[in-house]
Amino acid sequence: MQSVDIVVIGGGIVGLATAYQLGKREPALRVGVVEKEAAVAQHQSGRNSGVLHSGIYYKPGSLKAENCREGRRAMIDFCAAEGLPHSICGKVIVATRDSEVIALEHLYDRALANGVDARVIDAVELADLEPHAAGLRAIHLPEAGVADFRAVCERLVERIREQGSLVVTRAEVLGITSRRDRMVVHTRQGDFEGRDVANCAGLYSDRVAAMTGERPEARIVPFRGEYFALRESASHLVRHLIYPVPDPRFPFLGVHFTRLVDGKVECGPNAVAALGREAYGKVEVTPRDLFESITYRGFLRFAARHARVGAGEVWRSMNKGAFVSALQRLVPQVGSQDLIPARAGIRAQAMLPDGTLVDDFLISETRLAMHVLNAPSPAATSAFNIGRTLAERIEERLADC
Repeated sequence: MQSVDIVVIGGGIVGLATAYQLGKREPALRVGVVEKEAAVAQHQSGRNSGVLHSGIYYKPGSLKAENCREGRRAMIDFCAAEGLPHSICGKVIVATRDSEVIALEHLYDRALANGVDARVIDAVELADLEPHAAGLRAIHLPEAGVADFRAVCERLVERIREQGSLVVTRAEVLGITSRRDRMVVHTRQGDFEGRDVANCAGLYSDRVAAMTGERPEARIVPFRGEYFALRESASHLVRHLIYPVPDPRFPFLGVHFTRLVDGKVECGPNAVAALGREAYGKVEVTPRDLFESITYRGFLRFAARHARVGAGEVWRSMNKGAFVSALQRLVPQVGSQDLIPARAGIRAQAMLPDGTLVDDFLISETRLAMHVLNAPSPAATSAFNIGRTLAERIEERLADC
């Protein structure tokens, strides 16, 4: 058995940032990070657009809004200090229809409320920033950018080990038991005993919480997002980041264009219900996960309420032409011949029994464990601040013991 002060479950960017922040704040603490895969950042942290969000989308006063602004600055500082790839290139959110202009104005008001550097621009100014984009008006966000979150995770592993703590891979959690005032995390690499546990298991956070006796009200429902990449011959059509005006009913931002840190341009993602928590292929199925989703009353209510929108997402998933049409609303010159398939990602989305998607970060506590039960975008941007928040709370909990 490995005896540590804190066991962090999950080697994604939130779990690693939490371990790193604990080591910075309390050098005497020994942390053990356990990750079920052979390497860190194999799921959400390594399968996203790499966008450094500015904080415009989130309800003022929410955990997302509060953590995104500070977390973004901490992420940029870390990347700069460590020499990791990142770029503050700016983003435009584009209204392509009259019906979207009012929503764009509401989004601008939210930017002001959140202290985001934003400016409403007309079609002429949009053409100066993104000559191939089409739109009536847009919001320009000069602070938005991109980073390589997988590279951030790999560097965090180095720094955590330098702090004297552990990062153990291939350590899938099999169970959690309590032993007096300590928790024992049983993994495929042995047992890890600690005074506190931080559950940052992402796609499996609800199941890990259940291992501690917690019965979270929200359940993880996985949504798959599929990406294409622009061929090199078409990459000039996108200079930086081009986003649509999001549908306020959903926490998804719509298919968009992202110029990555390596200069390649990705398009996507859509958002379809995944057939498994790691079912990245279109026809890949994990029976247990699928059964849990389709028998969960929250998902059934969500599906019934949003059947039309869901059918549209499935259609775009199955029909490349429909996906291209969505992209052409933003950049009309993009054609089917310009797109090549890229990787898919799966979002761990917490859903309530009434079918409501949890729109904010969700963190709960039990006596000897803390659970991050919902940490979708902008969790990667906000990771250092989420980690700091968890570290501060863990310090308080240990002091109370």
